[in-house]
Amino acid sequence: MKPILEVAESIGIAEKYLELYGRYKCKIDLSLREDLKNRPDGKLVLVTAMNPTPAGEGKTLTTIGLAQALNAIGEPTIAALREPSLGPCFGMKGGATGSNKAQLMPSEDINLHFTGDLHAITSAHNLLAAMIDNHLFQGNALQIDSNRILWKRAMDMNDRSLRQIVVGLGEGNGGVHESGFMITTASEVMAVLCLSENRRDLRERLGRMVVAYTMSGEAVTAEHIGAADAMTVLLKEALKPNLVQTAEGTPAIVHGGPFANIAHGCSSVIGTKTALKLADIVLTEAGFGADLGAEKFFDIKCRQAGLKPDAAVLVVTVKALKYNGGVPRAELDKPNPEALQAGLANMNRHVDNIRKFGVPVMVAINHFTSDTTEEIRIVQEQCARLGVKAELSDVWARGSEGGIELAETLRTMLRRESSRYAPLYSERLGIREKIETIVREIYRGAGIRLNAKVEAKIQEFERQGFGHLPVCMAKTPSSFSDQPNLLGAPENFVVQVRDVTLSAGAGFIVVLTGNIVTMPGLPKTPAAEQIHLDEQGEIVGLF
Repeated sequence: MKPILEVAESIGIAEKYLELYGRYKCKIDLSLREDLKNRPDGKLVLVTAMNPTPAGEGKTLTTIGLAQALNAIGEPTIAALREPSLGPCFGMKGGATGSNKAQLMPSEDINLHFTGDLHAITSAHNLLAAMIDNHLFQGNALQIDSNRILWKRAMDMNDRSLRQIVVGLGEGNGGVHESGFMITTASEVMAVLCLSENRRDLRERLGRMVVAYTMSGEAVTAEHIGAADAMTVLLKEALKPNLVQTAEGTPAIVHGGPFANIAHGCSSVIGTKTALKLADIVLTEAGFGADLGAEKFFDIKCRQAGLKPDAAVLVVTVKALKYNGGVPRAELDKPNPEALQAGLANMNRHVDNIRKFGVPVMVAINHFTSDTTEEIRIVQEQCARLGVKAELSDVWARGSEGGIELAETLRTMLRRESSRYAPLYSERLGIREKIETIVREIYRGAGIRLNAKVEAKIQEFERQGFGHLPVCMAKTPSSFSDQPNLLGAPENFVVQVRDVTLSAGAGFIVVLTGNIVTMPGLPKTPAAEQIHLDEQGEIVGLF
């Protein structure tokens, strides 16, 4: 690894803007963006993927490897990525910083505690929860209805047993009421931090968060509770983007980490906009498949931040295509051209969906050693029929060298094709109409089903003046539908809307579908069982 001061110097960041966290990672002071405000922005490229499968698609890996390859062909590039959450690291996924010759460094630090951003978000979230309960205990001057407290607790770990809890038990410990935990990545505080433009915007957004309702049905905000200033103090350092590097020394800004299945799934606006002032090309990713992460990137992040993406790269794998064609996970290494052909429908739909936003798209085929020449040819020929370029990416094994063709094709696309980006739907549509538009246009469902309680909440949000907000769909990442086992490219299904919640500070309405939950559980065999320190004190089993 290079000292982080050298990495910063390579993209023109003077030492006065850096706050070091050891030799290999640092934070960037917010004043840098202000000092560079007259510099033109670079090109913004979204890296997204087909629906994820148990075999893994390598979206982060491809983003890192492609950034390295672009620098190798003379295109100054920065990767703007999300921070990993401890929940998946010790749960099902393991580390989330790429791997082998296409990974972020220092990987262990980034995956575990990094610069403390997620801990700061957790603390700010739980401070607000404590102040709400304290307000009730100290006399409840706001007349909060204890049955309508919306704000839960948060922790950066998977723990299904904490989804629903009762607080205040025991004499003298406050009012008894139901509560629960969500994972930190699903907290509105995370979304607020990632969508804020600066400290003032952060403070205003925190104050707007609706946390409860009074006995008379009036909204209670963090401002009413008196928590917004203290929360801003806790988040002061977390708001600054983090600078690290890839295995080849390519700079990467890693900041914020909302999940895309239960939150908006994009790295911070501050990190992205800082990168755009420092590089000719910025690669950013959006979580899970394009039906979730990319849709929210286009409809929420870009809309709110005024970003205009120039292109998109869709990551696919032969294994994932075969899985969507009906092949069990245990047999994905075996050649199966027929299943591959069937699974191409999933890729086709994602390509079509990205084009609906007016953004040029190409396909990156993330290479596995089990892929056959025939299988790769089938994918490339289908992409040719769709009119999109497709390049094989071998960045895991070969680093930048394995992504040269991919980088050159992307560079050509950026030079020759113009983006006509526009969000999928107008803010003027009602909340239900926005949900139906996404279900119809992106998922290809026949419609939605919701009960009278959910319908009433939608109407109440609109009466309160929040009808203009975009919607943030919370659904399974495994399928276009809300049913995880409905693979491929299903059509004419009905999406069950179980609940809607207001994120007034973040600036969107969360729509919970199917069986999605905001606090994941651990799998039967958690990754934590394999993680340990060896005799030299080195971490083993994190990846």
